[in-house]
Amino acid sequence: MSDIRQLENVSSPSLLKDDELNCTTLKQALDDFQQWMRNAFHAGIPVEQIVLARANYVDQLLQRLWLRYGFITPGAEGMVDVSGISLIAVGGYGRRELHPLSDIDILILSHHPLNTQQEGYISELLTLLWDLKLEIGHSVRTLDQCLEICKTDLTIATNLIESRLICGDVALFLKLQKHIFSDDIWPSAEFFHAKCEEQEIRHLRYHGTSYNLEPDIKASPGGLRDIHTLLWVARRHFGATSLDEMVSFGFLTDAECAELSECQLFLWRIRFALHLVVTRYDNRLLFDRQLSVAKLLGYGGEGNQPIERMMKDFYRMTRRVSELNLMLLQLFDEAILALDASEKPRPLTDDFQLRGDLIDLCDDSLFIRKPESILEMFYLLARNRDIKGIYSNTLRHLRFARRRLSQPLCSIPAARELFMAILKHSGSVSRALLPMHRHGVLWAYMPQWGNIVGQMQFDLFHAYTVDEHTIRVLLKLESFYDEANRQKHPLCVELYPRLPQPDLLLLAALFHDIAKGRGGDHSTLGAQDALEFAELHGLNSKDAHLVSWLVKSHLVMSITAQRRDIQDPDVIKQFSNEVQTESQLRYLICLTVADICATNEKQWNSWKQSLLRELYFATEKQLRRGIQYTPDLREKVRHHRLQALALLRMENINEEKLHHLWSRCRADYFLRHTPNQLAWHARHLLQHDFSKPLVLVSRYATRGGTEIFIYSPDRPYLFAAVAGELDRRNLSVHDAQIFTNKEGMAMDTFVVLEPDGQPLADNRHADISFALEQVLTNPSYQLPRARRPSPKLRHFTVPTEIDFISHDNDKVTYMELAALDQPGLLAIIGEVFADLGLSLHSARISTIGERVEDLFILTEGDRHALSTKMRHELQQRLTEALDPTDKL
Repeated sequence: MSDIRQLENVSSPSLLKDDELNCTTLKQALDDFQQWMRNAFHAGIPVEQIVLARANYVDQLLQRLWLRYGFITPGAEGMVDVSGISLIAVGGYGRRELHPLSDIDILILSHHPLNTQQEGYISELLTLLWDLKLEIGHSVRTLDQCLEICKTDLTIATNLIESRLICGDVALFLKLQKHIFSDDIWPSAEFFHAKCEEQEIRHLRYHGTSYNLEPDIKASPGGLRDIHTLLWVARRHFGATSLDEMVSFGFLTDAECAELSECQLFLWRIRFALHLVVTRYDNRLLFDRQLSVAKLLGYGGEGNQPIERMMKDFYRMTRRVSELNLMLLQLFDEAILALDASEKPRPLTDDFQLRGDLIDLCDDSLFIRKPESILEMFYLLARNRDIKGIYSNTLRHLRFARRRLSQPLCSIPAARELFMAILKHSGSVSRALLPMHRHGVLWAYMPQWGNIVGQMQFDLFHAYTVDEHTIRVLLKLESFYDEANRQKHPLCVELYPRLPQPDLLLLAALFHDIAKGRGGDHSTLGAQDALEFAELHGLNSKDAHLVSWLVKSHLVMSITAQRRDIQDPDVIKQFSNEVQTESQLRYLICLTVADICATNEKQWNSWKQSLLRELYFATEKQLRRGIQYTPDLREKVRHHRLQALALLRMENINEEKLHHLWSRCRADYFLRHTPNQLAWHARHLLQHDFSKPLVLVSRYATRGGTEIFIYSPDRPYLFAAVAGELDRRNLSVHDAQIFTNKEGMAMDTFVVLEPDGQPLADNRHADISFALEQVLTNPSYQLPRARRPSPKLRHFTVPTEIDFISHDNDKVTYMELAALDQPGLLAIIGEVFADLGLSLHSARISTIGERVEDLFILTEGDRHALSTKMRHELQQRLTEALDPTDKL
C-alpha cells in the first residue's frame, strides 16, 4: 500500500458506538492502529503522513469520548458545545506531530471552576486514557488560571502558542489565543531572549555539540528542538505557523525552507524508527538501539557499517540545522529588537565591516568573486577579539558561496597564506577554526576533513565523532595558554606557551585522526597526509617532518605511560630513542594530554596525569644524559634504602630489626618502591604480629589512586583472590607490583581507583582492609562471584589478543593482553596464571571503554622467561577463559 488514505479508515474511533467505548475495545483499536503505523512505515509511507495520521486518530478518539461524556452534542453543522469547556491540544500534539510513543498533551479549559459532575466526567475520561496506556499529559484550568501561570512559566506559554482546539467551546479557545499573543504575556522580545537562553542551556547539557556518539534526536544541538525554537519564535512574533509561512515573511529563502524541511523529515524518520524499536518513550540513540534503527531505515552493510552510515547522515543533518538555527535566530534578533537603522556599519577592511560586534560583507558578491576572502574573514575573526560572530546576511552568502566552490580553498595560494596566518594567532582555535568547522569551511578548505565529518567511533571509549574530537583536541591545546588551567594541567600550562612554534602543534592536532575510517594504520596514513599538506603550505623540511612525526607518534606516549613498565630503564631508553629531542618531547606531551582529554570527559584523571608526568621527567632526564646512558641499578637500590632509613630514624625505629626485615627482600622490591613507600611498609611491618596477614590502605594518593599493600604468606591464586575481591567491591586495579621475599612472603602493592576515577573514598578504607584480610586468611580459593556486567557491553565484541613483547631482559616475559572488559577479569586471568604455575611480577591495567589493554610481567616457577610451549598454552587458556561469547 502506498496511499495513506487507504489506511486512515482502520478502526476509526469516530465510528465506535457507545457500548464499544470501553477499555477492552479501545485498547484493541489502539493496538491495531499502532500496528498500522508500523506497517505503513515499512511500506514506505512518508513519515510526515503517518505522524499526522496519529494526531488525527487521537483527535477522533478524544472527540468521540468528549461526545460520550456529554460535553458536546451533534448539531446541524457539526458538534455543538454544551458545557462551556474547551478540549485543547498543546505542544507537539498541538503541532499535529505525534510519533508512536509521543506524549499526548491536552489542556481542559473552562470559564469557571468545574462543577462536581464535570469533575467526575473529566476524572473518568482521564482514567480511561491512562488505562489505555496512552502517555497523557494534562492540565485542567480556568482561563484566568491559565493566563496567570503563563506569565511566569515559559514552558506553558510555549505549549499554548502551539495550541489547537480539538472540540468544545470555540469562543473560549479564541479568547485564550488572543491573550496568549498579546504583549501582556511574554512580549515578543522577552520571549525571544528567553527561548535563546533556554536553547543555550539545553546545548550545554550535551557539551555544546550534536556530535555525541549517543545523541538525543530531539534535544541535542541540531536536533528537532532547534527547529522547534525557530518555529516558536516565528509564531510568537510573526504569527507564522509553518516553515512555508516563514518564507512569505522574508526570513527564509525557498532553498533554506526546503533544506530545513529535508532535515526535519530525516530526523522524524530516525525518531519514528527509534519509537518502533524501544518500548518506552525515549529519544536517545543509544548504542544498543542504533543497529536496529539503522536497519529499519534501510541502511545496509557488514558489522557496524549500517550504524556508521546512518550516524554520518545524522551528524551532517544536525550540522545543517545548527547552522540554519544560528543564522535565523540572528535574523529574528535584528527584526524583533528593531535595531537602529541609522547606526552605520564601521569599516574594518576594504571588503569587511562591523555591524555592532558582528563581521559583515561590504559587497554581497565578494565570496563568489574572491573565494579566498572566506579565509580572510576568519583571519579577521582570529586577529580581532572584539568581533563576536558573523552577521546573518554574511552567513547566508557564505553558505551560498561554499556550495558553489569548484575546487578546494587550499588550492588557492592566497587562501593558504591566510590559513597559516590564522594558526599563528593565540586565539585561532576558538575564534577561527571552531567557527570554520561549524560553518563547513574546514571541509571546503581541506578535502581530507570531509572524510571524518560525522565519522562514527563505535565504542565506549570515545564520546564524540572524529571531527568533533579533533576540534576538542585543538580547543584543549589552546586552553594550555590559560593560567587558570594550571592546577588541572600544571605541566602543559608550563610547557605550551614556551613551545617555539605552537602553530605546528595545531596543524599536527588537525591531522592526528584525519585517516580514521580509511582502513590501515591511521597514524601512518595521517602522517603522510600531514606531510603533503605541510609541504603544500610552504613549510620547510624540518617543520614539515615535525608535524608528520607528531601525527605518526601521537599515540606512543599514551601507550608507553599506560601500558608499559615505565619503571624499567629499558622502556625509558626505548621511548627516548623514539622522541630523540627534548623539544619533540614537549610537543608530544601537550598533544597526548589534549588527545586523552578530548576523547571523553571522564577519561582524564590524576592516575593518567601522574603516569605521563613520570614518563615525561624520566625521558627528559634520559635525553639530557644521553639516549644510550644506562643507570646504575645497584646505586638506585642503595639510594632508596638510605633515604627510607633516614625517614625511619626520625621515628627511632629498631635498626637491627629493620635490617633483618630488609635482608629478606630482593633488589626489585627496593627498585620499584619510593623511599616513602619503603618507610611506610617497614613502619607497620616492624610492629606487626606475623601470625596474621597485614593489609595497609594508604591515606595519601599514589599516582592519583589509592595504594593497598598486603603482606601474607604467598600461595597459588593469591593474586586472583585479591583481584577478585577488589573487583567485587567495585574498585578498578590500575597497577600491581607483586613481590615474594626470600622467606616466601608476598609483599604486593595494588593501586586502585573508584569507578569515577578518584582515589578510594575515606569511609571505605576500613571495610576494604577487613575484606582483604578475610581473603588472605582463607586457605582455599574459589573464584569470587563477579558483579553483573554493564548492559552496554552486550553490544560490543572484542576478540581476545595475546602478544608477547620482545625485551632486552631475557629473565622475564612481557605479555600484552587485549580483551573485552568484564567484571572479575583480573581474577580470571590470575587464576589461569596460577593453574599454569606462573609467577606474576607486575601488572599495568588500562581500560579503554569496553576494551582492556593490560601488561603482565611473568616468569615460570623457577624465575625464568616463559618457554615457547608455555606461551602457546597460556595464549590458548586465556583466549578460552575470556571468550566474550561465554561470558555475556
